[in-house]
Amino acid sequence: MEYDVVIIGAGAAGLSCALVLGSGLSKSYAEDKKVALIAHQKASHLSSALLNNALGISPGTSGREILESGLEQLKTLYPRVEQLLKEKVLKITFLEGKFEVSTNRNSYFTKSLIIATGYAQPFTIAGLGDFLIPHEKTKPEKNRVMLKNIDHQVYPGLYVAGTLAGHRSQYAIACGSGAAVATDVLTSWNAGEHTKVHDKL
Repeated sequence: MEYDVVIIGAGAAGLSCALVLGSGLSKSYAEDKKVALIAHQKASHLSSALLNNALGISPGTSGREILESGLEQLKTLYPRVEQLLKEKVLKITFLEGKFEVSTNRNSYFTKSLIIATGYAQPFTIAGLGDFLIPHEKTKPEKNRVMLKNIDHQVYPGLYVAGTLAGHRSQYAIACGSGAAVATDVLTSWNAGEHTKVHDKL
């Protein structure tokens, strides 16, 4: 299967990215684009979170609720974003003008790839070792990692979002990081014209 974008990871950053991309698929410059979210990479740190300080979310909401409702929101509002469930990504292969994503079940090809799996060790996706460095905004003893990037871009067509991009583990930051990457992708689809997607009353 071939896609224009594959997102790996369905925590705060990955889901936020998928929702913004999904909303952008209605635009004329994106009407022929195909997007997929590989949701089952590994457990998200969000699953143990209690969200009391996140704008717009009712205090007492658990991270696990967000993870579940986020996938449902994506499915309901933006069904064109294909959800690939219960697949573990094993390897990324760099090909000419695209990437091959190998999971425990399938292989997928994509023009752009977004990694949003979190900063925990061990980092188990083969093929990205050259970009892996110690995380710059956590205590060294935590042994967290990140992918070297400039404004979320690791390599042409390869993006990273959330804590794996070097951000601190804060829900609002991870969501913003994922949304930022989505708008970068939308901008690239829109011939480089800076692009964002807003719903209006």
